[in-house]
Amino acid sequence: MESSRDAAVARRRSQSQRRQTPGVASRPPLRVVPPPEFDPGDLKNPALYINRELSWLAFNQRVLDQALDPAHPLLERVKFLAIAATNLDEFFMIRIATTQKNLRHGIENVAPDGLNTHDQLAAMRSRALQMLQDIAACWDQLRPLLASEHILLLEPEEWTPEIRDYLHTYFSREICPVLTPLAFDPGHPFPLISNLSKNFAVVVRHGSRTKFARVKIPDVLPRFIRLPDAPGTPRALRFVFLEDVIRANVHELFPGTQIRGVHLFRVVRDADLEIEQAEADDLLETVESSLKQLRHGALSLLQAGADTPPRVLNILKENFEVGEEVVERADGRVGFGDWMQLTRIHRPELKDAPFSPPAQWRVEDDPEIIFDQLRYQDQLVHHPYQSFASVEAFLRAAVADPHVVAIKMTLYRIGANSPLIELLIEAAEAGKQVAVLVELKARFDERNNIIWARRLESHGIHVVYGFADLKTHAKLCLVVRQEPDGIQMYVHTGTGNYNPETAKVYTDIGLFTANRDIVADASEIFNYLTGYSNQKEFRSLLVAPVQLRTRLTELIAREAEHARAGREARLIVKVNAITDDQMIRVLYKAAQAGVSMDLIVRSICSLRPGVPGVSDNIRVRSIVGRFLEHSRIFWFLNGGHEEMYIGSADLMERNLDRRVETLTPVRDAEILEHLRDVVLAAYLRDTDRATLLDAAGHYSRPDAASDRFNSQDFLLKHYADAQSE
Repeated sequence: MESSRDAAVARRRSQSQRRQTPGVASRPPLRVVPPPEFDPGDLKNPALYINRELSWLAFNQRVLDQALDPAHPLLERVKFLAIAATNLDEFFMIRIATTQKNLRHGIENVAPDGLNTHDQLAAMRSRALQMLQDIAACWDQLRPLLASEHILLLEPEEWTPEIRDYLHTYFSREICPVLTPLAFDPGHPFPLISNLSKNFAVVVRHGSRTKFARVKIPDVLPRFIRLPDAPGTPRALRFVFLEDVIRANVHELFPGTQIRGVHLFRVVRDADLEIEQAEADDLLETVESSLKQLRHGALSLLQAGADTPPRVLNILKENFEVGEEVVERADGRVGFGDWMQLTRIHRPELKDAPFSPPAQWRVEDDPEIIFDQLRYQDQLVHHPYQSFASVEAFLRAAVADPHVVAIKMTLYRIGANSPLIELLIEAAEAGKQVAVLVELKARFDERNNIIWARRLESHGIHVVYGFADLKTHAKLCLVVRQEPDGIQMYVHTGTGNYNPETAKVYTDIGLFTANRDIVADASEIFNYLTGYSNQKEFRSLLVAPVQLRTRLTELIAREAEHARAGREARLIVKVNAITDDQMIRVLYKAAQAGVSMDLIVRSICSLRPGVPGVSDNIRVRSIVGRFLEHSRIFWFLNGGHEEMYIGSADLMERNLDRRVETLTPVRDAEILEHLRDVVLAAYLRDTDRATLLDAAGHYSRPDAASDRFNSQDFLLKHYADAQSE
């Protein structure tokens, strides 16, 4: 007889095959290519835009595709599975939850592609629910591959009596003390079910009545429980699932009752932090209050086991006050973000080869050497190919140097154990002026940033929290040094957060400079952040929300003028996302004027390349690989007088209008040449991790020559070779 697990796998395989069939109605198509009679002058035509939300889901599909790609080592494929699942959870928490809230409040937003709020929510839900099934189907493929490598994930029907005895003892000792069964009936209100939690709805016969209880599967315990080595198989790693162990022993929590059913469910809540500007007199207090309210956020997804009876499911829906539209019936496992735990297994042969990135400076270097070098020569760092230790060394030099009188820094996503915090505290205790902007509204890092802000304040550091209506996303560290000829300032600015952990897996660019215009602009930005300023112009930096949109528009329009004058006109933009419809129209107009464009867009791209008469000259590619592409680079040919900028901003409305962002000019000719001819050229050559976007909104692999080219592997080797020279 076919086991329940095999039946679930077969159902998912059948569903996956149906989803791959062209024209299936359940997969919402992207907007079709404009018809031949399309008016090229009508750049607001909805057919020229790809829906933002569906484009993001297409990006997450590209992430999931990495988990299906045998070119990656096996545990790296498991990592991509976990990333895709975590990404999708966040999509439900933010994008679906926000659209759902708009619909509930009667807020009608028609997207540039023409979808209204109702249609957009329906399309988002349909595709996202399919992706949940795709993720489960991917696990069905990876599981036997892990087993072939002696990593076994055992189902309850595979437990031997010895395993059951061991797990019963393990449950009593390690799990049961952590569990808290909560009844819900007229005398016991429905308990608060926390966001992303996995739970059991337990049906018990208590006396003469059927009653219900909830048992939360604790997230403080490992999802995968390793079993002792089996005799004769020393290489095998055997694991069981935490929820299976709880289910098998749940009767221990309800002595004297009959267990009639144990049904798994999981919830995803609205996690979009809202700040009421009129009430934000104390931003820290307001953010803390808003975080508490998020615990009760509306459900955007209720996952329930396929075996959940209608009565139990109805009780859940009634208490959560949701309809059937938010329910997903799960045949197998849920919460695949937990699969990241499996990547900690020590099997180096199943992971990417480790590497040791070179550093520009070492933390023990003499501060005088670092500042002398920067006084005359800008320095570039490219993470993760070059170590984040260079940034730490720069800040450590500022702390140790008695000539440094002040340090100013923006912190967006700091990380859990940042060495930079200790350095800032050390600087303050050494008598230096230290001012730090901690962005309290950095999504999913709010609690962490509040903790860091309070710690910094407790050591006498000037901490500001930015603005209620703007996020400060700029990456800036300014060092003020007293030198024989007067005050000299040094700045580090970049595309990524001051986070040593993400710097190991995100591609980001940082620039160290003492250029007088740049450091003067950086100083004035800090005055803007910490005090009052209505400054509208800057010497070198492009600053949002002040003039970044205007200046980028001018730079693109200038390229169009070169094209109209018969000069070669070209631009290359590398960003995470392009969604701003105004900026897309600027790009369309430049393309119509004859500007050749290469857009390297990691995730969302609402622009349609290759539309006749509109975007024939635009090529769009996405690179999803071992490292998360996070760097942002803007290059303009400018009639042979090239200009290049790096910075924190994407071409999204929020970055251009609702955040403090900076783009910094690359003034050093050697650095510009390196970024153009080595870094950007590598991305444009990629045939291994790149996919190309076509006018229909579809991504496909480029035609490869005999040897596939992987840009990230190339850059790893390039920087390693440069270090050894």
